[in-house]
Amino acid sequence: METNAANTDTDAVAETGAAAEAAVNPLERRLDLSIALADLDKEVDQRLKRLGKNMKMSGFRPGKVPASIIRQQYGDQARQEALSEALGSLFSAEVTKQQLRVAGSPKIENGSGESTTHLQFSAVFEVFPEIVVKDISAMEVERPVLDVGPTEVDGTIEILRKQRVRYEPVDRAAASGDRVSIDFLGKKDGVPFQGGEGKDYQFVLGEGKMLADFESAVIGTPAGESKSFEMTFPSEYFSKELAGQTVSFEITVKEVGAPVLPEVDAEFAKGLGVEDGDLVKMRAEIEGNLKREVKKRLQAKITSQVMDSLLEANPVAVPGALVDREIERLQDLARQDMEQRGMKVKDLPMQREWFVDQATRRVRLGLVLAEIVKQNELQAKPEKVRALVEEAAQSYEHPEEVVRWYYAQRERLGDFESAAIEGNVVDWMLASVKVVDKPVAFGELMGQSS
Repeated sequence: METNAANTDTDAVAETGAAAEAAVNPLERRLDLSIALADLDKEVDQRLKRLGKNMKMSGFRPGKVPASIIRQQYGDQARQEALSEALGSLFSAEVTKQQLRVAGSPKIENGSGESTTHLQFSAVFEVFPEIVVKDISAMEVERPVLDVGPTEVDGTIEILRKQRVRYEPVDRAAASGDRVSIDFLGKKDGVPFQGGEGKDYQFVLGEGKMLADFESAVIGTPAGESKSFEMTFPSEYFSKELAGQTVSFEITVKEVGAPVLPEVDAEFAKGLGVEDGDLVKMRAEIEGNLKREVKKRLQAKITSQVMDSLLEANPVAVPGALVDREIERLQDLARQDMEQRGMKVKDLPMQREWFVDQATRRVRLGLVLAEIVKQNELQAKPEKVRALVEEAAQSYEHPEEVVRWYYAQRERLGDFESAAIEGNVVDWMLASVKVVDKPVAFGELMGQSS
């Protein structure tokens, strides 16, 4: 139903149904709509006449097709269109009169009243909730803080070295951190089981790629030596046939490789993109990248805490129509992400319940933020958006080209505008509540395992 249809001469009456007061959904409303049959028929006749003026049909001159034939072919269509416009015009006028903020499209139901002169309908719909932002001055927020210095740069360089590790064969027993190449055969009750055999299989001891008991049996075994051992699979093991079962393994260690980390020298720097191999320049670039990443992660942490606090302080009902729309959007994003990963998702079902909680939270947060932004004039300023674009562009080789690309089309700035508004809300809240700075460890912030 189009709610912005042109006005008609329909003699109609609209009133808020009493059922709205007793609705389970606090946002649901009902309007009873009544349309005069005489005016509806008049509008249908006018539509058919306009159609007949230009209608062409074999055997008749243009515009001379008999009215009976026009009505026979297009009468039902004209009536549906006239009825839809009448309902839309009536609904729109009544919603404006009552100052209702409609969320989603109304559902039109046949009315229960009996009349020989009017058609009775009910429009069932949801409205946006009335949001009164609670006072947050008594709230307390922990703000994570971390300064990037030489220690963090050194730690990052060590990670980069480990990412470029190579392994050299050694004539000794395998130890944690070594890469081994083995043949293995597993048997359950004397019979080989599926997935229990490997040839020239390589893995690094201590990385957890293999079960701990299996790695323990390999440690201490030199290249060229074979051994047998028993082990019990964990009760929560993914294979039900093996979970909690004791099996035997026969292994042969074929090679033991000791890790060799690269030296932090000019070649190492060149491998990181520093063309002249200058180590001072390399450290400066690593520090700059770290500061940008740390800033982004700190902002994400405080933003998440602020949003959670706002939701907790401002519980609101959400229109189901908006949640449904957000679920569809999340489903589309999930499909796009999976397709980009090379997965075929055409026939993959996207269950609605997978996205309900996330969609509900996003809609509720969006409603609360919109009210806060409106009340406190926290809209995105062009200069703030520009700063965010330029900051994001710094991670590319030619930042100025990236900035130009984003500003070439207005819609490309959408995510930055949203981020700017979100940042304004965070700044507003931090200025309104008690803020306690809490130092956070570099490894914890970066998600590094200990």
